[in-house]
Amino acid sequence: MDDKKLLLIQPNDNVAIALCPLRAGAVCAVGEKKIILKEDIPAAHKVALENIAPGQDVVKYGLSIGHATAPIEAGEHVHIHNVLTNLEGLIEYSYQPVSDVWKKFRPKEEAWFDGYLREDGRAGTRNEIWIVPTVGCVNRTAQILAERAGKKYAGLVDGVCALTHNAGCSQLGDDMLTTQKLLKGLINHPNAGAVLVVSLGCENNCLEYFKPVLGEVDPRRVKFLVTQDHEDEYEAGMELLDGLAEYAGSFRRQKLSAELLQIGLKCGSSDAFSGVSANPLCGRVTDRVVKCGGKAILTEVSEMFGAETRLMERAADRQVFDGIVGSSIILRNIL
Repeated sequence: MDDKKLLLIQPNDNVAIALCPLRAGAVCAVGEKKIILKEDIPAAHKVALENIAPGQDVVKYGLSIGHATAPIEAGEHVHIHNVLTNLEGLIEYSYQPVSDVWKKFRPKEEAWFDGYLREDGRAGTRNEIWIVPTVGCVNRTAQILAERAGKKYAGLVDGVCALTHNAGCSQLGDDMLTTQKLLKGLINHPNAGAVLVVSLGCENNCLEYFKPVLGEVDPRRVKFLVTQDHEDEYEAGMELLDGLAEYAGSFRRQKLSAELLQIGLKCGSSDAFSGVSANPLCGRVTDRVVKCGGKAILTEVSEMFGAETRLMERAADRQVFDGIVGSSIILRNIL
């Protein structure tokens, strides 16, 4: 008998996952149950643990992931040939919060990390100098400055990075504003102890139009270089970076409350086992950070389809719920 070759995620699941390729006729143990495989099961694919009738829900992770389109016998392969999603038509979302979902976040826990406390009260986990181009035309200039500065300031800061991109020119209206807001977010990021903003001078996103969006900045922390204003932009850039390095280098790691942590979650090239390994781990890390008073940001919200109602149940209040519904409707219309 093949033991520990099938993974049962939740006790009420009616399918299990093959942890390796399994051959027809193999006898596999799932808890106290023994399953005889009726056909070959590829690694990471599902196998029925009981007979599933047409129209009956296929349950994985303790939740319905679709319904059977044909009779499925225990030990058979469960896949797209005999399962169909339950997602169809219009979904009317309603505010139905799970009353006890937030209980596990109270009382608040105390935890600490070694970070850099910024003058605006936020905290960074790194202390780097970032070189941010306003336009893709100066990407190479930013990279050369980062290479030179990285060698010169090694040991003084955690690193020097050029955050290159292909935007900033031939953009208008909301398209340009989106680029400007993204660059503003990078420039204000607490992992950057100091920032050099590099402009060509003739781009759509020149400093004349970018600075009003960026708003007020600390001149010790953020400096600006317009390459067309200098005969030698590298010499001018390094002079500015000298001052930025002195400012960034004044920060030291210190013990900080975990409530200052803000983590971002993004898809990282999912594989067949992400749902039982990396994703739950990220969820548990997120829960711990939130329990300590910190924050987490979920990106790629299009990947929540089919489970968005579960997120809606966890909404802290009606306003948060309405925000989730709004993003879901927009993305459904786009996709």
